[in-house]
Amino acid sequence: MPLIASVSGIRGVFGDGLDPAVLTRYAAAFGAWVRQRRAGRGGSGGAEGDPAGRPRVVVGRDGRITGDVCARIVTATLQAAGCDVVDVGLATTPSVAMGVLKHEADGAIILSASHNPAEWNALKLLDRTSEFLGPDEGAEVLALADEDVAAHTVGAYEIGTYETDDVLGYHVQKILDLPYVDPEAIAGRGFKVVVDGINSVGAFALPALLDALGVTDVEVLNADVTGRFAHNPEPLPAHIGQILDRVRESGADLGVIVDPDADRLAFVQDGGVFFGEELTQVVAADFLLAKRGGAVATNLSSSRAIEDVAARHGATVHRSPVGEIHVVRAMQANDAVIGGEGNGGVILPDLHYGRDALAGVALVLQHLAETGQSLSDVRAGLPDYAIAKHKVQLTDDMDADALLAALAERYAGGRVSTVDGVKVDLDEGWAHVRKSNTEPILRVYTEAGSPEAADALAERFKAEVLGEA
Repeated sequence: MPLIASVSGIRGVFGDGLDPAVLTRYAAAFGAWVRQRRAGRGGSGGAEGDPAGRPRVVVGRDGRITGDVCARIVTATLQAAGCDVVDVGLATTPSVAMGVLKHEADGAIILSASHNPAEWNALKLLDRTSEFLGPDEGAEVLALADEDVAAHTVGAYEIGTYETDDVLGYHVQKILDLPYVDPEAIAGRGFKVVVDGINSVGAFALPALLDALGVTDVEVLNADVTGRFAHNPEPLPAHIGQILDRVRESGADLGVIVDPDADRLAFVQDGGVFFGEELTQVVAADFLLAKRGGAVATNLSSSRAIEDVAARHGATVHRSPVGEIHVVRAMQANDAVIGGEGNGGVILPDLHYGRDALAGVALVLQHLAETGQSLSDVRAGLPDYAIAKHKVQLTDDMDADALLAALAERYAGGRVSTVDGVKVDLDEGWAHVRKSNTEPILRVYTEAGSPEAADALAERFKAEVLGEA
């Protein structure tokens, strides 16, 4: 498999594109980058005799089976590059981001390939504000990675220190400190919640959050943090039959599903019906916009439902290219009070600028506690759209850019955006075709008034992309 370097990190299949040499090369480059950034802010960058001037980097990992060995390679490489390391061990991606803020660190490396299968892993890179690196910053790290690792290795007296920390408690406490989260109100509803931990970090992080919020009736499926995922790790309906059945059989109020690093969040509503990851950010925004005014930002592939809900509160929605950092930049440019992505990402700047499943759970439970509604009640009050998520596998003889250019030309007279691939708005819905940041595929996302119509629209655009229509 090829190594994929993009705005979403450096990822590949361990032993087939991602190996110790690759980990060392990119970790050393990131270490050099944070040293340069620190020096550029007037620091020493860790010169001999000034250990306090060394940059500090937080390292955390999800539960996948290669996480421990990758983390040990990365932490040692960062020390050799002159960085003090705070190893937070098994941790959700948003908890690592909160760790950057807690330790006032210069950045972080998260070992997680998100929704990719267990044999994949990745280096996800954060800056000192706990945000993912943007395209320009990422390009700087990639350029440094082209240099010899020895160029980024410090002398014997400049090697960085190593310490460990558990950042989950800090993360949970900061959620409890949000002025619109009231654990007593949540506890008063007496929720019964089923969690799918997928044998990764969500298996312990979500129960800890729920306990702090006063939810005492919690059942965890796939709770062994072995990294051997119980099912395909992407939280889509085809993969989550176990929790759908369990919520229905147990009479639970809701089910909570996360991906392996717990930055994506989906719900199962009472009765064992999939609530949908597309609606996670919609409900969170509906809750927060009722508390305070402000704008919303999301990506081009997210449901039109966010515009409908924002309109209830007189709020404006700003669209960005797909990719968490692009949404974050749109949020910052427009002073958005909440943002997210239709893949189940909720970004709450009151906490940090990153997708956070734990924050999303707290907001939705608070919403249910205050309104007295069930999730099925909430769903009944939301717009009725259906999204289809298809893909076109790219082969070596396919020019993705040329395929996208031809599609844009085909719809040149219509409502077309080429900011990120090609998005075509139609009266009956929309289609968005773009290169994946994480896999060698074209993503074909469509939305229409029914699942059948959305699938038909996706098949139509896949055929058009491949020149079969």
